[in-house]
Amino acid sequence: MTSTPDPDTSVLAYREGDDAFDAFVARPAGAERLPAVLVCHAWGGRDAFAEDRARKLAELGYVGAAIDLYGIGKRGTDTASCQALMGELLSDPVRLRRRIAAAYEAVRGLPFVDATRMGAIGFCMGGMCAILSARMGLELRGVVSFHGLLKVGEPIAEKVHAKILVQHGQDDPMVPSEDVGAFAAAMRRVNAEWQLHAYPGVVHAFTNPAANSRESGMAYDAYADRQSWLEMTRFFEDLLKA
Repeated sequence: MTSTPDPDTSVLAYREGDDAFDAFVARPAGAERLPAVLVCHAWGGRDAFAEDRARKLAELGYVGAAIDLYGIGKRGTDTASCQALMGELLSDPVRLRRRIAAAYEAVRGLPFVDATRMGAIGFCMGGMCAILSARMGLELRGVVSFHGLLKVGEPIAEKVHAKILVQHGQDDPMVPSEDVGAFAAAMRRVNAEWQLHAYPGVVHAFTNPAANSRESGMAYDAYADRQSWLEMTRFFEDLLKA
């Protein structure tokens, strides 16, 4: 049995206005001109979890790019600091969209990325950002939200090019049924092509092994984690490798 070589990794520095950012990039060793998938981080900022998912994407044959939405070195260390970082960014939707667009442009400009075959995934806050990247009209083929927030916010007029896959914990207290219904209505209004997979009995943060507080609505679920990743794998096989 032959083992898969470890992916090549690097840090991509880029700017948006006066602010500096860095993305963690992983790709199959020695490969050229591959499809790329952005990884949008959760509320704590670009962390080991997001970087690990970028590596896993490289193992699947993609350029995985864990992007940075807060700025170099800005990371949450506890609930309060994570909440503060997320709250500050989400309170300024124009700035959030600029930062997503800057990360997208930085990754698509890499010489080993096929800019015609790109996607995005995200977790928690990042799931919302992955969906937002599609709603912004970026030239992505598909986006996947894992236990993402589904409040869509203000209408955005640009055409949705990307197909959308929502991986949702059916008992997620942070995404109540009314949010799911409002999201479905918003997708219908813009004629988006989308699907939702709901995992019964599953709550928020189901992909994160460190989530262990079901009483607060956040708990890891091994089955939902494994199954949602398999669903994503099939989704991108169809969209990015065809």
